[in-house]
Amino acid sequence: MSKLILKKTLPGHQNPIFALEGIPERSLLFSGGNDKGVVEWDLNEMKFGRILCTVPASVYTLYHIPDTNYLAIGMRNGEIYIVDFTKQELLTKLKVEAGAVFCVKSLRGKQELIATGEEGKVYVWNLKDFALLYCFSISKVTVRTFSISEDESRIAFGDKNGVIYIADSLDYNCIEKKQVHDGGITSLTYFRQDLYSGGRDAKLFQLNTHLETINHIIPHMFTVYGIATLPPSSRLVTVSRDKTIKVWNTELNLLRNVSKDRGYDSHMLSINSVYFDKIAQNLVTAGDDKLIKIWTVS
Repeated sequence: MSKLILKKTLPGHQNPIFALEGIPERSLLFSGGNDKGVVEWDLNEMKFGRILCTVPASVYTLYHIPDTNYLAIGMRNGEIYIVDFTKQELLTKLKVEAGAVFCVKSLRGKQELIATGEEGKVYVWNLKDFALLYCFSISKVTVRTFSISEDESRIAFGDKNGVIYIADSLDYNCIEKKQVHDGGITSLTYFRQDLYSGGRDAKLFQLNTHLETINHIIPHMFTVYGIATLPPSSRLVTVSRDKTIKVWNTELNLLRNVSKDRGYDSHMLSINSVYFDKIAQNLVTAGDDKLIKIWTVS
């Protein structure tokens, strides 16, 4: 059985937290939400580091660009700030055509930055100079989340209607499409060869490369807001609007259920984001109660 032991609670945010991102090699954690700012935390000392930057709108997503000192900050107003977190310097501002930016990731091999937003479009920038390379529609409705396969050959996009689209990362052509959820898709994670998908219908699906269902369960009472894998083990974690943290094996058997109702010093409101520090083996959660909680995983 997996154990989660609370190590530290980090207060400081004045509003709900929507996004977490970390750099395990540097023991850094970044957080953002309705405060209109990004906070840097020292995970060695388990304490506040500094306000990295202020921003003009709510922060919906944070992403560390690999092999750089750059943090991408996606916001409700459709902007993406690229900030050098060592120099505390704004490098550039990117913009989508309309609506919020919900997810930002990159293809390390191709050196391309990818973002999706409310209007169902995908934007691709060159990481060398941040020039816009492509802009195309993957869906007619909001795409809140996407995940890149471990070999970077495929990208899975999840839309507001519960449809998953698989694109070839070489040319971004859609090669698979399937209705999976009964409502919006809120979390997607590739783990080894499989894709795990969580949605507003409170369901969690395990899918193969052709989007065929391997397994599916109802892990929570409400929306599944985050899925994190726990390498090197064969476990994953889900967090939800129902205020619970749950640990699963890859066959979706429940290993641990963490909540206030079960006697844990956990979150009092919706848990919106989850991050796993693969070096320290710590799990970090945050949500509407404005708190960040750091857990030891064993």
